[in-house]
Formats: sequence, structure tokens, C-alpha cells
Amino acid sequence: MPRLRTVAAVAGVALLTRRALRRRIERSPLWPLPALPVPTSGRPRGRALTLTVGRREEPAEGVVQLHLYGEDLPPWEPGAHLELTLPSGLVRQYSLCGDPADRAVYSVATRLVEDGRGGSREVHEALREGTQLTVRGPRNRFALASSHAYVFVAGGIGITPILPMLHAAEASGADWRVLYCGRSRASMPFLDEVEKLAGPARLTVVAEDESGLPDLRALFVDVPQAAAVYTCGPEPLMDAVAEVLPAGCTLHLERFAAAAVAAQGNEAFEVELRRSGRTVEVAADETVLAAVRRELPDTAYSCEQGFCGTCQQRVLAGEIEHRDELLTDDERDASMLICVSRARGGRLVLDV
Repeated sequence: MPRLRTVAAVAGVALLTRRALRRRIERSPLWPLPALPVPTSGRPRGRALTLTVGRREEPAEGVVQLHLYGEDLPPWEPGAHLELTLPSGLVRQYSLCGDPADRAVYSVATRLVEDGRGGSREVHEALREGTQLTVRGPRNRFALASSHAYVFVAGGIGITPILPMLHAAEASGADWRVLYCGRSRASMPFLDEVEKLAGPARLTVVAEDESGLPDLRALFVDVPQAAAVYTCGPEPLMDAVAEVLPAGCTLHLERFAAAAVAAQGNEAFEVELRRSGRTVEVAADETVLAAVRRELPDTAYSCEQGFCGTCQQRVLAGEIEHRDELLTDDERDASMLICVSRARGGRLVLDV
């Protein structure tokens, strides 16, 4: 019993001490204590969804379409894409190509790229019906603007973001036409759907194995003034569209990969990692990401092409040369994707 009374006395003293300390803190002019700052580097991650591959189809040679099922899925508009975390951990983005009105399923499609970085191969070989995937989005950087007239140009798998746009343009009553080109008809996904929707008066199909390259100038003959032009496909196709774009038309692009930038024009610079208390040198022939990972190997990244946003970091000081295809103007004011963007000058300070 004496031992129990001693333990109780010690506990009582400790309680009184904690209460007294708290009263002293609350009487302090610094109370309430300010919240600790939350690091803001990195793209804010949207709510993750766990979706199930409910159906898998092959709408063309070398193309797989996945139907991802869930409940009351977030709404989306034509041009939107999803971020898929594949079983290996790779993060890839794919355009939505289904019906925006269907809130129970998302549909995406991808072509197998034999010499790619592994994402498309994993989709083709590892994702089967019943596979569960972590998905974020939808996010839209290729939104369909309101217009009285549209011209759509799709190259191969570039039809995926364009397809919902065709349905939206038809529903709006706008004047529209579409050029759909590919290596062969057998390699062009959703060709039957496009032909049925557009009809011969509004559709031009160009299969290279039949008729060579498309005549883009002919596509723009008699195009309505100030038409909105949307194109997605290989870089040479989109460059060719830009060259023949009529005056007054607006051009909207969705790229398969980040636009090429001449490496010989790069200059070396230094990056201060403010929270880590370190400074790294970025050589002319390397990325900020590579330089940062020499010091901080756990720095997150995925696509290395300026698409996914995984490597987005807050910039505290310095002028940025943005080379990504993702960030909005507001985001570019104070952040960058360190896998592709660089300093426009000799120094950057990152909140890392």
C-alpha cells in the first residue's frame, strides 16, 4: 500500500505540473502558437480512386482499350485525361475516350510502343479484367473551347482525346470537320465510330499505306473564319498543321511527348535546396531532377517528360524556363517540373 500511495503521489504531481505549464503557455503573448508551415513542393495530389478493369478490348492493331469501373466517378469533359499508377509503380497519363455522361466507367486506350519506356507494354501485358488500379483525375489541359466551328486533326492513337470532342461538337450544332490519319486503317482505333458520326461530308481518312501523307492545305479550304483547330498526334503532324493554319484560327495541341528542346542551347546553373541546406550544380547536359537526386535520391519522379507532375517543386527564387506540357499559368508563377524545366539565369532556389 505505501508503494501505491507513492506512485499516486508522483502521478498527481506530474498532472499538476502539466496544468501549470499549460496555463503559463496560454498566458504567453505568443499563444496560440502558429501552425507549422506545410511543405508545398510537389503537385497537390487529387483524391485517389481505386478502379477495376471491368472490360478490355482491342479496337485496332496494337491498341488496348480499358474500361475502368467505379461508383459516382468525378465528372469530366472532352480533352481530359487520367493518371494511372500501374502495378510496377510507373505513373502514366491517358486521355479519356468514352462518354462523359457515364459516371460509372472511365475508358482509356493506349498503343503499344515497342521502344518506349515500359508504360504501354505494362498496360498491354499486365492489365487484365479484374485488375485494380489507383487512378487520379480527371484533369484537363486540352479543354474544348466554345466555338461556332471546329477542325479536328487526329493521328493514330491521337484520336482518343478527339473522339469525345466530335460528339460534343455534333451536340452543340457547330460546323465541324475531321481529318483522321494513320499508318493503316487496321491500326486506327475507333475508325468505325468516327465514320458513323462524321459521315463522308465531314470526314477525311488518310491511311499512309494507301495514299501517303495527308493534304493539310486541302483540309482548310473554305474553313469558317476563326475556327478552333484541335490536333493530337505525332510531332511532325502537329507541326505541319501549325504551318498551314489559316489566319484567325486558334490552334490547340495535345502532344504524345514533351516538345523537343535543343540541348546544345542549355547552360549550367546552380540550384539551392533551401530546406535541405544544400546546393547542387546542374550541368548543361543534365536535368534539375538528375542533379537533385544526387543529393536527395528519394525525390519523387515518374514520366521525366513534363507530363505527370510528380516532380513538381516550389520555386522560392530565380527565373524559370518552363518546358513542361502540364502546369497552368498560375502554377508556373511559383513552381516548376524539375524533370524538364530549367533556370533562365544562373540560379534557382527550390523549397526542397
